[in-house]
Amino acid sequence: MRDLTYYYSAHSAFAYLGSARVMQICAGHGLTLVHRPIPLSPVVEAQGSLPFRARTQAHVDYFFGREIERWAEYREVPVVPFRPTHHDADYTVASGMILALGDRGVQVDAMAHALLEAHWRDDADLSDTQMLGALATWLGHDAEALLAAAQTPDIAAQYAQNAQAALDAGIMGSPTYILEGEMFYGQDRLEMLERALTRPFAPTRWSNPPVQAT
Repeated sequence: MRDLTYYYSAHSAFAYLGSARVMQICAGHGLTLVHRPIPLSPVVEAQGSLPFRARTQAHVDYFFGREIERWAEYREVPVVPFRPTHHDADYTVASGMILALGDRGVQVDAMAHALLEAHWRDDADLSDTQMLGALATWLGHDAEALLAAAQTPDIAAQYAQNAQAALDAGIMGSPTYILEGEMFYGQDRLEMLERALTRPFAPTRWSNPPVQAT
């Protein structure tokens, strides 16, 4: 089976919008989804992009408004009609729960999707350990043990390694999918990704000069 490496944050709107679809593509094409949850803002900012707090109100309104609404309708995915109440809360423990289950397999897929869904469909606070424990129990896990595992130094180290791997790979945002070295940034590229599984795109001929500092 081929691997599809999946960089995303546990609170990402567009990771949520593409979550069910990417898992459907993997199931239909015999792909193994390899999870790489990351702390999104540090990765994006290290690549030189503006944090959302520094972007214009027009950009934020569009991103957290019409763009999400349209994609939610297109993907037939329910979303809250506002920016989640706790969107700026720390989602480190939530990410740790994914990592504590491994980097692939049905349990990891289910946990990742459930966290994204809880945040974007139910307005859940991903820093609330009581909520996280209830979600873990609902998925059939020992919530106390999983929460403890999610907060160990080993898991913190894995999370940091994922962030560094994302930087090294040139990841610009969440979600980003990498298939055999080919990057597909954004859930709106999933149809291109699926096509590449049966009919790969021609090698790039594009060449850009280095960006000069101003």
